[in-house]
Amino acid sequence: MDQHSVITNPVLRGFHPDPSFIRVNDDYYIVTSTFEWYPGVPVYHSKDLRNWQHLTNIVTRNTQFQGNPDSCSVWAPALSYYNGVFYLVYTDVKRSKYPFKDAHNYLITAPTIEGPWSEPIFLNSGNFDPSLFHDDDGRKWLLNVHWDYRIEGRNKSAGIAMQEYSPVQEKLIGPIYKIFDGTDLRKTEAPHIYKHHDDYYLMTAEGGTGKTHAVTVARSKKITGPYEVDPLNPMLTSAHNEKLYLQKAGHASLVETQTGEWYIAHLCSRPINGYSILGRETALQRVFWTDDGWLRLECGGNEPEVEVKAPDLPLHPFPNENNEYDDFDDEQLHPVWNTLRAAPDYSWCSLTERKGYLRIKGGESLHSLFDQHLIARRQQDFRCEVKTALEFEPECFLQMAGLVLYYNTDNYLYLYLSHDEKKKKCLQIMRCVRGEFEHLDMCIPIEGTLCHLRAVIDDEKVQFSYACDHEEWTKVAGEYSILHHSDEGNGFTGNFVGICVQDMQGTKKYADFDYFSYQAKSNGGK
Repeated sequence: MDQHSVITNPVLRGFHPDPSFIRVNDDYYIVTSTFEWYPGVPVYHSKDLRNWQHLTNIVTRNTQFQGNPDSCSVWAPALSYYNGVFYLVYTDVKRSKYPFKDAHNYLITAPTIEGPWSEPIFLNSGNFDPSLFHDDDGRKWLLNVHWDYRIEGRNKSAGIAMQEYSPVQEKLIGPIYKIFDGTDLRKTEAPHIYKHHDDYYLMTAEGGTGKTHAVTVARSKKITGPYEVDPLNPMLTSAHNEKLYLQKAGHASLVETQTGEWYIAHLCSRPINGYSILGRETALQRVFWTDDGWLRLECGGNEPEVEVKAPDLPLHPFPNENNEYDDFDDEQLHPVWNTLRAAPDYSWCSLTERKGYLRIKGGESLHSLFDQHLIARRQQDFRCEVKTALEFEPECFLQMAGLVLYYNTDNYLYLYLSHDEKKKKCLQIMRCVRGEFEHLDMCIPIEGTLCHLRAVIDDEKVQFSYACDHEEWTKVAGEYSILHHSDEGNGFTGNFVGICVQDMQGTKKYADFDYFSYQAKSNGGK
């Protein structure tokens, strides 16, 4: 196929799970989950479904997520639009420890996709994956997973529940309807309702968000059910073909183009040796309605394709976002950067205290759920080179600054400058692998002021190097595995690369970073 007529998957690379996909006139928007990373809920915009651009972020308040555990906070945001108003419902998960879900669902609205967004309206608690359906008569219905901790086994999903939302009273009203029990695939979640002709279609994720993930479709003449399951269910899955480039296909949402073509956005991953280091990503598939009223992949079968026929829309590329290099010359952080559980507070993260440098003052350890002074960006390529340079004069071993590869508080790899009582300023490595901390037996004395650090990632391996002032790069002995920086058994995010500073004495010792570079190499991976 001609490259201009093809959508190449994934359209959102790196950590971009749980896509919610809508069209407003000639504009297409996708939002995704962000969990503990700030800012929450990025919005990606397209005119042609081939080219996508990060436009804005929706959940940007700074008081909601500090203290939330790894892979909690913002789950499965669902975007919708009705009568000139954008709606977003999302879950703030405070704790997800078996068998309970301490989770709260909220609604915010805005006149435009770029805001301003309203204060959150509380909806309900104890469940997750909300979505809002606007019926033809103007009534609004909130759907969410029906979570029942009493069910035997690890899976506590008891299907999908629904309740009416009153925009006048700004709360849920009326009875709660149990509209769907799920199928034998189980783990029913991520509900969306669509109306096509005279039928209501319920699209859900099933099978869990791992290898057996799938999309289930059911339909009903009444919004409250009963819902009949597609006889060829699941509509989409990667579960039975380990050779597929796109694995974990599921968690989908549906859009019709202005030209009458249909597409779903869905979650997927591209594992390396069985591990999803880049996290769960977003792909598009072209679909159609059969004569008997079921949704099918245009390519046939139910497996996701890498190359998909694009819609009959004019090509609309966007200017280069220049996400590869940050010289820290601006007065605000580049949109590519993310922080943990809170916005970057310029009392610890300043671009103005020393012009041309990012000054980060030391915070708590990499295990902290409250005050980590770290900025990072998604790893989006199997092979990439990451570089930075910093000036840092630590005075004790509790002060450190450097280059970090970070999945969560239990999984990271950190090349950093610190202070040793005998060797003074030195370069060291620490790592945490599935909760097991290790301080590696390496302490390289560092001379000079400016220290360059480099990480070259090649699929599941990383090679560190350093250079002092204007000297040549020197490799740090050995390659290190980052297979543990993955979703498998660890969480729901993906690997990030970034910079950070700790001062566990509490004196806020700072480091000045001169630049940060992220350069993709050849593809690698599968």
